[in-house]
Amino acid sequence: MRPSINKAIFTLALAAVAAGCSQQVSYEKDVLPSLQNRCQTCHDGKGEGSQASGFVLMTHDDLMKGTQYGPVVVPGESLSSTLFLMIDHRVDPKIHMPPHQESDAEGQFASLSRDEIETIKTWIDQGAKNN
Repeated sequence: MRPSINKAIFTLALAAVAAGCSQQVSYEKDVLPSLQNRCQTCHDGKGEGSQASGFVLMTHDDLMKGTQYGPVVVPGESLSSTLFLMIDHRVDPKIHMPPHQESDAEGQFASLSRDEIETIKTWIDQGAKNN
């Protein structure tokens, strides 16, 4: 029975080390710039996205408020967060965010990069803090 106790302790220690290696994602430094560059044109309170859904991305409070249909971020649960599911293209392809349009010179309407999507996912999983 002793080897299984040692194995359990080792597994818990390994999990604790892995959790400690995860760097805290900052809303202001890591998430907001991506949202500003890719999403804010339509979700600035006046744009097409805001008009259609009520979703505004000017502040953390706006983001956490969500849309007229409810919250889009469930802190600690990226897989339950509409924001993540939309930008990771896990919903109906007709609802592609950013929308399917030609990119302009500034990159507006271009999909977020895999790194940007993973950063937002991690931020949500870490509690979607206003940090």
